[in-house]
Amino acid sequence: MDFNNGKAIYLQIAEHVCEQIMLEHWKAEDRVPSVRELAVELEVNPNTVMRTYDFLQQRNIIYNKRGIGFFVSPNSKSEVQAYKKGIFIEEELPRVFRNIYLLDIGLDELKDRYQLFVDQNFKTS
Repeated sequence: MDFNNGKAIYLQIAEHVCEQIMLEHWKAEDRVPSVRELAVELEVNPNTVMRTYDFLQQRNIIYNKRGIGFFVSPNSKSEVQAYKKGIFIEEELPRVFRNIYLLDIGLDELKDRYQLFVDQNFKTS
């Protein structure tokens, strides 16, 4: 995993875990890698992964079964969507809106481009 200097590593790892859940690579009630396993895989300090897991646990995305490990929460997908939607709306959307305004992109063109993107990237035949 390549880390971005502009954002805390534990938050970048949280994004990685959320992506695994959104892509359904990790499903509800699946066991997630242990703190040590993920730390080795991502080449980070185990304390950083523990901070990530605490962060995700506070948002009901994962939960801890004492002595067994961490698991994906039953409502994790909706929790991830709410968490990521909040970040997108607060941080990214204002920049997108600014560019749309500055480049004079109309809503019809934006809608067409969005649909093309969805068709090319997410439609299964």
